[in-house]
Parts: sequence; C-alpha cells; structure tokens
Amino acid sequence: MTKITYEIVEHDGGWAYRMNGVYSETFVSHDSARKAAERAAREQVVPGETTGISYEDKDAHWHDETASGDDRPETEVKG
Repeated sequence: MTKITYEIVEHDGGWAYRMNGVYSETFVSHDSARKAAERAAREQVVPGETTGISYEDKDAHWHDETASGDDRPETEVKG
C-alpha cells in the first residue's frame, strides 16, 4: 500500500503543506496549513470510482494513469 505524508513547512512568507516535493498554496498560519493538509489527507483515503488521472511529478513531468477507486493510500500529516 502506498503511504502519503503531508508535511507542514514554512513557505513563501507563510505556511504550506508539502507532499512529495510539491507545495500547496500558502496559508497565513501553521494551524490553517495543518487543517488544509488534514482535509487533503482525509480526502485521499475516500474510495471512489475507477477513473483516469493526470498528475505532475516533482520533476515537472506529466503522467496519465488509471486509478482504481478502491486502491487508496495510507496518509499522515507531520509538523
């Protein structure tokens, strides 16, 4: 099973969460960035329909894959 870690970090004059080298938008406080990361983590584990996805990796390469609706990662928030 894949594990996703959202890490709360200082970023661009505020706070953000980072996952796999990619930053979220900037939040004014650590608490608001953590709440957003926790929300994202909860959404990641919700089963859904099998569908096609596109995503950009940390090296700015785009990937197209099929995501099984019941193949959900384990998540955690640090920081």
